[in-house]
Amino acid sequence: MFSRQHRLKRKSDIERVFKSGKSVFDKVNGIKMIKNSLPESRFTVVVGLKVSKSAVKRNRVKRQYREILRLRMTEVTPGYDVMVLISKSALELTYEEKEKGFVRVLKKAGLLSK
Repeated sequence: MFSRQHRLKRKSDIERVFKSGKSVFDKVNGIKMIKNSLPESRFTVVVGLKVSKSAVKRNRVKRQYREILRLRMTEVTPGYDVMVLISKSALELTYEEKEKGFVRVLKKAGLLSK
């Protein structure tokens, strides 16, 4: 779980990222991001019903991506609101494969400083 200052919770903030954020995607996951005026980056992970009808499966994928982010939070460039979008193919990947792919997307977007 993210610390409170790293959570993107308000509906208006999420809609702003979704409507006018810059997008970076690969086959499994992607991000939409936009600059904020805060000293830290905030994140939300979105796994839609199209990924799986089962809430158990969707929540497991969300927890895995949150953990990947939590472990790399010190490397993330501050000052962004980020929405993490997950596709259906993430269900078949191992945790390590998800981590590699997601880190690749973060680097492509310029969000990893190291």
